[in-house]
Amino acid sequence: MRLAKIVGYLKPIGPVFVGISLGFTLSLLSVSWVDDLCDASWRDNAIEEISSQERALKTHGKRSSLLSEDDEDVNPRIIPYKQVINESQVKKPVRSRYASTELGIRDNLFVGVLTSKTTINTLGVAVNRTISHHLDTVVFFTGSSNRKTPHGMQVVTHGDERPIWNMYQTIKYILEHYIEEYNWFYLAQDDTYTQADRLKAMVPHLSMDRQLYMGSPEEFIGGEMQGRYCYGGFGYLLSRPLLLRLRVFLESCRNDILSVRADEWLGRCIIDYASINCVDEFEGLHYDRHEMGKNSDLSKEQSEQFNSTLTVHPVSDPEQMYRLHKYFTQIELQKSYKEIEKLQAEIKNVSVLAFEGNRSAHWPVGVNPPFEPKTRFEVLKWEYFTEDTIFSCLDGSPKCELRGIDRMDVVDVIDTAMGELNKKYMPVLHLKKQQLINGYRRFDPTRGMEYILDLQMEVVTQKGRSRSITKRVHLVRPLSNIEIIPMPYVTEATKVHIILPLTKEDTSQMKQFLELYAANALQKKENAMLTILFIYDLFQAQQVNQNDIFAEVKSAITFYERKFPGLKVPWISVKTDTPSQIKFMDIISKKHPVDTLFFTATVSTIVNTEFLNRCRMNSISNWQVFFPIHFQDFNPDIAYQGQKPPDTIDLVRDAGHFDRNVFDEACFYNSDYMATRTQMASDLQDNEDLLETLDIYEMFVKYSGLHVFRAIEPALHQRYSHQACNPHLSEDIYHRCVQSNLEGLGTRSQLALILFEQEQGNST
Repeated sequence: MRLAKIVGYLKPIGPVFVGISLGFTLSLLSVSWVDDLCDASWRDNAIEEISSQERALKTHGKRSSLLSEDDEDVNPRIIPYKQVINESQVKKPVRSRYASTELGIRDNLFVGVLTSKTTINTLGVAVNRTISHHLDTVVFFTGSSNRKTPHGMQVVTHGDERPIWNMYQTIKYILEHYIEEYNWFYLAQDDTYTQADRLKAMVPHLSMDRQLYMGSPEEFIGGEMQGRYCYGGFGYLLSRPLLLRLRVFLESCRNDILSVRADEWLGRCIIDYASINCVDEFEGLHYDRHEMGKNSDLSKEQSEQFNSTLTVHPVSDPEQMYRLHKYFTQIELQKSYKEIEKLQAEIKNVSVLAFEGNRSAHWPVGVNPPFEPKTRFEVLKWEYFTEDTIFSCLDGSPKCELRGIDRMDVVDVIDTAMGELNKKYMPVLHLKKQQLINGYRRFDPTRGMEYILDLQMEVVTQKGRSRSITKRVHLVRPLSNIEIIPMPYVTEATKVHIILPLTKEDTSQMKQFLELYAANALQKKENAMLTILFIYDLFQAQQVNQNDIFAEVKSAITFYERKFPGLKVPWISVKTDTPSQIKFMDIISKKHPVDTLFFTATVSTIVNTEFLNRCRMNSISNWQVFFPIHFQDFNPDIAYQGQKPPDTIDLVRDAGHFDRNVFDEACFYNSDYMATRTQMASDLQDNEDLLETLDIYEMFVKYSGLHVFRAIEPALHQRYSHQACNPHLSEDIYHRCVQSNLEGLGTRSQLALILFEQEQGNST
């Protein structure tokens, strides 16, 4: 019993005793191991082995894990701070242009078209007009070109008409300029019609890391060489990895491979040095093509295989190219209509399950819901019309004749309504229009033009019975879909030349303009240059030596030129009684190079860095001009009613508005202005007053083929000022000036409050 009690007491502490014993045992083992390391003979051998390993690592260029105190890479070094006296020596950080550049994101498809001197103005232009608006980059390669290059085409001339040399130079040019920007490269001849949308849709489904040579496989002439090349007539796709592999061997291909045809030469080069054959199927995708006969009738070529083709060859003339493009565009359009109908049906089916039922699906399906006014001033106005008369006229009269574009609009809407009704009820019923009883229309900024028509129609059954009925229909002409337009690349490093016309009435605001310009542009060292036009009338010009109306302005310019070393503000004196934008720009344009970027400003314009960058980005040479809509402050006496205006005015409704009546501010390149001015010369001979009746905006719209970009610009701010409207200018320009002065006074509620206070004062 005693033994059992003793065991019972020791049982809980048994594991502790075993653990302590095991710990002592392990510690003794480690002590004996350290004692062995302290043996002198082992230590000498270990040091010798470590030294040999260190020498071996240094021999192989690797850093040793054992570093001495004398190693220069380890010792800390104190670099003394040197204050930079000249700030111009400090390198500015390089700003990334786009996120895609920094992330290394490339575009999908580059298209190169092989053309010639004789066909670039015919087939080359036809190819450009059928595919360029579908693709981002289309470049035409030719041996030699005509003196006049077709407008809107990017042409690269190699200087030699030999086909092999042309192909070699084309591949070399792509490797030098575009290999880092695109994943796929499509090459075709100018007698090849390409379904651009299908090609663009197919490329993203191909693996971009594969070496792919895809097109129409053909056997080599003579059959001496194994493998297949891609026939150039149907075009072919080259992947970026394949071109990168050919880069090293391109010179060898030019010297070693002899061939007559350019496509065979390229195929031999790819097979010899990349061991890649041409294929027409890859990863389940097929390169479909169709060969046109000499007397092919397009109306008979309507098989399923032809409708799904990617390229068609050979195209004999531009007319056939346009017919092919029209045919395939109609096919794609019908597919789009079917997809829209399918989506509309799905939306209707899903809307039944919504909380509000079918009411949650707005009509028409897929179009934005109607505009909901927040105040009574935002309620949209309906216009009433009949087939001959409209009851809302531009001149304010209650009734006027329906004509011009309004008549065309009403006729088109009635025809569309009758067509849709017959499509819905035929063949059971046939509807014939008798008359339009009532018509209503309004413009909804979120949807488009809405119509309500009360139509009186004759209904004819299949048995020939007829009767007259009245039916109300609703129609919507939706706004066009937003389209992403490929834009040429521009930078924010271009120098902006600010052109400021100045009259006697503007001198009082010039001091504030120069102060703001110095703070926003000169102190921040903006890449901009100010040029001032002093505008004198005939009497002021005669008195300039005795009494110069711009003397204070010129002295202020001298002050800022002394304050900022290296600053030059050129000014030009102009004598005229009818100041015109075009007349002034004619003088400025002759004094600057063709690549100059102009910004025409007013004395009320507040120039800042944000807008100057926006001016650079939105003005594209030979492509687009920019006419911003500035934010105009209201009259402070009306907007703030005797209170002091804030130092910084926010862009809110009660503080100002975007003035759509003013076109004085514009950004454009000198080359675009000169080209448009040349187009205007023929009309100027017949009408000498054209320089005074048109402004620069109307000139670009009427005489240039450029994109005229007109949009509100929050970064462009103007203080309130009453414009001096010149009655000698055209009626439209004078009317816009007067309208701008009236709308710039204040909001309706602010003006109504002042009128109310005046009436209250008069009544008392």
